[in-house]
Amino acid sequence: MKITVIGAGHVGATAAHRIAEQQLANTVVLFDILEGIPQGKALDMYESGPVGLFDTKVYGTTDYNDTADSDIILITAGMARKPGMSREDLLMKNATIVKEVTDQVVRYSKNPIIIMVSNPLDIMTHVGYIRSKLPKERVLGMAGVLDSARFRSFIAEELNVSMRDINAFVLGGHGDSMVPVVKYTSVAGIPLTELMAQDTIEQLVNRTRKGGAEIVNYLKNGSAYYAPASSAVEMIDAIVNDRKRILPCSALLDGQYGINNVYIGAPVKLGKNGIEQILEIDLDAPELDALRKSAAIVEENCNNLASLLA
Repeated sequence: MKITVIGAGHVGATAAHRIAEQQLANTVVLFDILEGIPQGKALDMYESGPVGLFDTKVYGTTDYNDTADSDIILITAGMARKPGMSREDLLMKNATIVKEVTDQVVRYSKNPIIIMVSNPLDIMTHVGYIRSKLPKERVLGMAGVLDSARFRSFIAEELNVSMRDINAFVLGGHGDSMVPVVKYTSVAGIPLTELMAQDTIEQLVNRTRKGGAEIVNYLKNGSAYYAPASSAVEMIDAIVNDRKRILPCSALLDGQYGINNVYIGAPVKLGKNGIEQILEIDLDAPELDALRKSAAIVEENCNNLASLLA
């Protein structure tokens, strides 16, 4: 198993280290365009092996040749958000970057699974799908796992309970239009609505939608990376170990929820072949309407990129 991480910034480097520590690959390649950065970080990671007790080979490079024959490619390249910026503000700049990256990686790897982390997530996943010409099952985006993790952490904090006992789904686009699905949120099987007042739930839902911006406002000159990297690695673990995990990921819908040809967050089964099934769960009318509105925003932004992707 060979896994390439594109982008040696905070998200990419953190993800690469976690992949190595969890020994999800024999080889991890950390790629970046900045000479010395991926090489230095990769060497530092590899030297942590005797302490972290892993034997994964970690290489840094600025040459796409070194990414050849990758089984999984995690794309984190792009500009990070700054205070006051929405994910959509990054649209054109990051679309150009992701287009170039995707064109390059598929030159050297014949049939990889591509996991997108670059923002705006759902739109960049669409860019990766169009440019790679890979089957839709092999191009997916990391969004719902992260958003659900944020929602779960806020619930755990509010109730003072273990995060392990909380299940939650956040669907829709990775942005302010995301759809935390309260009816499928529970604590040790107990519906959230039996443990928390409605106004408190609404506050946590709103905080989840703004979870990325909250961190950006603290950091001033950067964005979240520990939680995004961990979320991406959870998806990689499900694929590498063929776990058949049910996780919310950005997937290309084909009629599910009345949505066609749009990448949007939905529950999927992840295994060795990527997305093995998209689950169409029962949503209340307001949730379904919110999901479709979220998809419409993604679709509009993708349409704005038509000339770039041609």
